[in-house]
Amino acid sequence: MNDAASVAVRLNPFKQPDAGLPMLEGARQVPWSPYGYILEERPVFTLHPLFHAGCYYVQDSSAMYVGHIFRKTLSRTLGEDSGRSRTPIRVLDLCAAPGGKTTDLAASLREAFGNDFLLVSNEVMKDRFRILRDNVARWGDPNVAVTNVDPAAFARLEGFFDIIVADVPCSGEGMFRKDPRAVEEWSPEVVQLCAARQKRILADVWPALKPGGALVYSTCTYEDAENDSNLEWAANELGGSIVTPENEFADWGVALTRHGNLLRVGAVPGEGQWVGALVKDGTSDSGFYGNDALNVLRPERMGLKKGEQKGKDFVPDADWALSLDFPRGQYPEADLDKPTALGFLHRDSIFLPDAPLGYILVTYKGIPLGFVKNIGRRCNNLYPQARRILMDIR
Repeated sequence: MNDAASVAVRLNPFKQPDAGLPMLEGARQVPWSPYGYILEERPVFTLHPLFHAGCYYVQDSSAMYVGHIFRKTLSRTLGEDSGRSRTPIRVLDLCAAPGGKTTDLAASLREAFGNDFLLVSNEVMKDRFRILRDNVARWGDPNVAVTNVDPAAFARLEGFFDIIVADVPCSGEGMFRKDPRAVEEWSPEVVQLCAARQKRILADVWPALKPGGALVYSTCTYEDAENDSNLEWAANELGGSIVTPENEFADWGVALTRHGNLLRVGAVPGEGQWVGALVKDGTSDSGFYGNDALNVLRPERMGLKKGEQKGKDFVPDADWALSLDFPRGQYPEADLDKPTALGFLHRDSIFLPDAPLGYILVTYKGIPLGFVKNIGRRCNNLYPQARRILMDIR
C-alpha cells in the first residue's frame, strides 16, 4: 500500500502514428488488454500532443479488466446471435466518467462490428459529464452518444440495450493507495450506504436491458456487500443468471471470488477492481425500435457536427477533426513540430507561412489535432477554449 501507484495507457487502435509512441519503450503489456501497457515512468501527459489527439487513454491497468470481461461477454453475444438477423448491437456504459471504460468499449465494439453498433455513455454528475464529453471527443468514435441523465431515465427505453456496463460508485477501498481522500471517507456505514445505492442504480436501469442481455457489474472496492452479494441480489430480485467467473490471470495476481474476479493492490500491478456479470432472464429479438428512440433522453452528443455556416464561411467543428470518420484531404494540412503543436493546444495564435489562406487542418506526426483559419500574418485558433492546456508549455 505504500508503493507508488503504477501508470498505464491504453492505445486507440484506430489512431496510431506511423512511428509509434516513444513512451512505450520498455513498457509491459497488460495481459488482459490487447492495447494496454504499463509504463516504466509517468510522463507529463498534458505535454504530449498525441494524448490530446486521442491516440491513447491514461487508464489504470486494473480498470482495464472491465474491458476484458466486456469482450468475453461480447464473444458470447456474437456466438448466440450468429446466423440471426438483428439490429446493430446497443451498449450502455451507465456510470461512464471520466471515459476510460467508454473508450475501451468503443474500440472493442468497432473491432467486432465495424460501424454497426451504438454505444451510449452516460454520466449523471455535471462536472464529471463535461470531462467525459471531452474524452469521448478526443477518442473520436462517431458511434458513441453521450448523455447526462439519472439511471432511472433509461427505464423508458425498455429492452433497448444488449449489454449494460455498470461501474457503480462505491466505497473505494481499491483506490486507497492512489487517493488519500478515499481512506479518509471510508467507514462501515459508507459501505452499507454504497451497497444500497448500487441496488437502486441496478433496479432503475434493469428495464432497459433486453431479456437475454448481459450486465457487466464492477466496483473499485473489496467489499462483499458491494460486489458478490449485490450481484446475488440482482439475480434473485431482478431476475437473472450469474455468469460463472473464470480466472485466466491467476499468475498475474487476479483472484476468484464467488461470482467475479478481484484485483487487489499489491497482488496486481494496478489498483483495486472487482468485476462480475449477469444475464437477464428471458429471450428477445432486441431492438424493434430505432436508435432515434434515444432522443427522449436528449443526448448532448449524438453523431458529429461537421461545422456551421457563419456568413459566407463554413466553419469546421473542432471535434470533426478528431473523428474517425473525418475524410482526410478535405482541407489543406499542416503538420506541426512539438512546440508549435503545444502552442496550438495552449490556444496560442500560431504562424503558418507556407500554408494557404483559409481553414487548415493542423496535425502532429500525421494525426489531426484541430483547425485554424490562416489569415496570413497569423492563424485564428479554433481549438475549444474549455480544452486548452492551462499549464506552462515552455
